[in-house]
Amino acid sequence: MARIVMKFGGTSMAGTERIRRVAQIVRKQQAGGNEVAVVVSAMAGETDRLVNFAREAHALYDPAEYDVVVASGEQVTAGLLAMTLQSLGTPARSWLGWQMPIRTLEAHAKARVGTIDADRLIASMESGAVAVIPGFQGLSDDGRITTMGRGGSDTSAVAVAAAIGADRCDIYTDVDGVYTTDPRIVAKARKLKAVTYEEMLELASVGAKVLQTRSVSLAMKAGVRVQVLSSFTDESAVSADDLPGTLIVSDTEMDALAKEHDMERQLVTGIAHDKNEAKIILTRVPDRPGSVAEIFEPLAGASINVDMIIQNVGRDKGETDVTFTVPQADLARAQALLEDRREAIGFGRVITDSNIAKISVVGVGMKSHAGVASTMFKSLADRGINIQAITTSEIKVSVLIDEDETELAVRILHTAYGLDAES
Repeated sequence: MARIVMKFGGTSMAGTERIRRVAQIVRKQQAGGNEVAVVVSAMAGETDRLVNFAREAHALYDPAEYDVVVASGEQVTAGLLAMTLQSLGTPARSWLGWQMPIRTLEAHAKARVGTIDADRLIASMESGAVAVIPGFQGLSDDGRITTMGRGGSDTSAVAVAAAIGADRCDIYTDVDGVYTTDPRIVAKARKLKAVTYEEMLELASVGAKVLQTRSVSLAMKAGVRVQVLSSFTDESAVSADDLPGTLIVSDTEMDALAKEHDMERQLVTGIAHDKNEAKIILTRVPDRPGSVAEIFEPLAGASINVDMIIQNVGRDKGETDVTFTVPQADLARAQALLEDRREAIGFGRVITDSNIAKISVVGVGMKSHAGVASTMFKSLADRGINIQAITTSEIKVSVLIDEDETELAVRILHTAYGLDAES
């Protein structure tokens, strides 16, 4: 017997027929003698609908009331799945974020999981009932409903798995695993049997949409084994439980799996892309201590994440240019904040560009092999693709390019690193 957390995304919960399909998958796990908790997202498109309602009600809405509105989507699907399971003869009970409770920290709409009181939940599961939990939501210290940002149901699932000591957290989505790149762009993309927490964290942070970044970070910290599967909502499809997904595991377990299945550890695991970046250039910034801090402090205070940062060598006049990227959705806010601080920072102009994309090469093999970056730069140069900025980590190299060249760059690099599946 195992204790399993199963998470189903919005496409899996889009309507009563699909919810019934999910109920069949859950019922099968529970019938096998496992203790099961299920975390659900709102129906596909429902959160967007609720967000639009909030914006129509008040352009500068109260984040606490925004959370009340958008958290209702997951509450609906949790109740519907519990009722559907009951109709199939499977004991089930929904547990809202405030009922467990899942206590959260920090701001509304961007809350982080603090602690989970799981004793009652575990007792219910041990009695044979399936626990159905709405993802994305929790409870603040002052007793208000909070939400964890878009994609937060992944984080909810991993947090619940850690709290109840689950053997595995299965993330059911509209893809059947983690691929070497987006198969919609590269037909020869391969599904990976396993990736490490580090690799998945980098892939998620640079554009791979399979898992939310925070969920991977939490899984790595808590040591939760995660598996990505497809819910296969088509009634004629093979059950997802009968098909292998992709395991997200520690580096130690990855080595053991590679040895067990006679797999060769790849130098590069995958290629990711992200078109949701925007570039900001501040010209003629004073080249003195404290200037850069004056640029990024107000952005941090507004919870605007900054990614790539490039500071040019100071000019003879004691001035320099500073280039960095922010999410496209935050570009207008970032520009307004910087304009407000123009006098304090002392820069010349703000130049912005949202027609860019970030392309990233990820793999733990980079730790022990040279030449990964040079292969990337040469492959792009050979096809006339200009690199606007570069950033690196121990297992990642990312570049900024023109957005129109995104798909071409991904295909070129996927081939250059030998990731194409054999015909």
